[in-house]
This record gives sequence, C-alpha cells and structure tokens, in this order.
Amino acid sequence: MTGAVATAGIDIGSGAVKAVVMRSGAGEETLLSQVSTRIRKRDMAHLVHEVFEEAVAASGVDELAYVATTGDGDEVPFATGHFYGMTTHARGALFLEPRARAVLDVGALHARAVAMDERGRVLRHRMTSQCASGSGQFLENISRYLGVSQSEVGRLSLSADGPETVSSICAVLAETDVINMVSRGISTPNILRGIHNSMAGRFSRLLLSIGAQGVVFASGGLAGDEGLLDSLRAALAKASVTEGVEVVSHPASIHAGAIGAALWGAFRHAKVGLGGIAWKATATV
Repeated sequence: MTGAVATAGIDIGSGAVKAVVMRSGAGEETLLSQVSTRIRKRDMAHLVHEVFEEAVAASGVDELAYVATTGDGDEVPFATGHFYGMTTHARGALFLEPRARAVLDVGALHARAVAMDERGRVLRHRMTSQCASGSGQFLENISRYLGVSQSEVGRLSLSADGPETVSSICAVLAETDVINMVSRGISTPNILRGIHNSMAGRFSRLLLSIGAQGVVFASGGLAGDEGLLDSLRAALAKASVTEGVEVVSHPASIHAGAIGAALWGAFRHAKVGLGGIAWKATATV
C-alpha cells in the first residue's frame, strides 16, 4: 500500500490490557497483530510494556508512526496520544463489522452503549454504574463461586431448561441471590441463564436509551459469551421498537478498543501531518 503507516493501539481496561498493530493507508486497513493479557494485580507499567512489545514483535514491523492509547492508558509514557473509549470502540467496531451502528461494550466494571454513524462518529452514549450487577467482574465472581471456568459459562447458560430469576441490580445482593439458589438446588445452567437474562435486561434498556438501530456490535471481555448474547437477543426481541436490531460479535471483539485507537492514531497522524516515527525496533521505550 502506497503511503501506508503502521500504528499501535493499547487499551488498558479494569481487567485486561489489549494491544494491536494496524497498517493503514490508500483506503486500506489491516490488522497485523493482537495481544491481550489479564491484569491480575500485576505491575501495570511492566504489563503494558510487555503486551505492547509482544504485539509489535508479532506484527513484523520495525517502526510505528503513532502509538495510541485508550481506556485507562492516558499516562503511558511512550504513547503519542490518547483517545476516549467510546470513540475507539465505535471505530474498532466499524473495522470488524462495517454494518454496525451501535456498540455494547461490556467491561470488567461497567457496560457502555454507543450509537455512531457510518464514519464512527459518536452520536449518543450511556454507561451503567460500577456497582451494578452487569459487568464482567460480577459474572467472573459468580462463575468462580459456581466452580466453572469463563469458557464454560456461555455453553452452560445455553443448556438451561428453567432459568432462575435474578432481579437485583446490586452486585452484592445478586451474589447473595446466587448463594441462595445453590442452597435450594438450582442447577448451574439455570443460575447462569438467570444471571444472563438479568444482565441482558439492563443492557437492552441501555441500548434503547441511545436509540440503537440496525446492527449492534458487542465488544469487550464478555463479547464472546454466547449465553449472554443469546439472552440479549431475546431481550431486544421483546421490545417492539427494536424490530430489526441484530446483535453480532467477532473473534477480535475484545480488541475493538485497541483497534479503534490504532486507527484514530493513523487518522491523526495523516490529518495533523506529524511526520517522523513514534517508535523504532532499535529504540528503548
């Protein structure tokens, strides 16, 4: 690609650090590499540097025109610039699914709904509160208590034959509900489906509040949870005003924010005419 540049995007969330390297130019955009690592109380500065270097090494590039951050990455010392999460997830969603006109980003501590246009410009957005029982951390705590891995949650939820109702929006009270369900002999699939249904109800209302239409792209750590997505599709189907809304995901959904950051970095580099390079393989960052 003539005039193509390589850029990196680093998305620092509450539960994981994600990094990608993109090549952009001449109307083409290519994802060269993607890396994600759970934080798990590790030193943040070291972890960010480690994930970044792994992504660059996997990409095969020896220089970057821009290193962009998003999420909690506004203090990465070797970054060129920082972008807001709602804009990076919107842009990353469009790269992974060009039909998307809304994003539901489910992170470790909160969920965020964003409506955007065909260029990735944010039109409206809403976010849940951190104390609500609609986050990745909440579901991880529940699965740990039930003795199932995160990779099993979706499959088990889909096998439920009588989902138990979880009505509380408070994570602490919802966890108490789950403990009571276990003591009453409710099966793990029915508990998980009940939790998914509760979360999906909150997410559907979040999407309704921004007027989501058309294709809704799921991003973040729970985007690969098919049980949750199935519950969300069912919840949206009950709302007549959401007729025609389609919820989709992608194997790289967890990297949507980092992808968007890298692409906005390429745009800013070209628009502002920064020139030069932000990182070289022989440099120490």
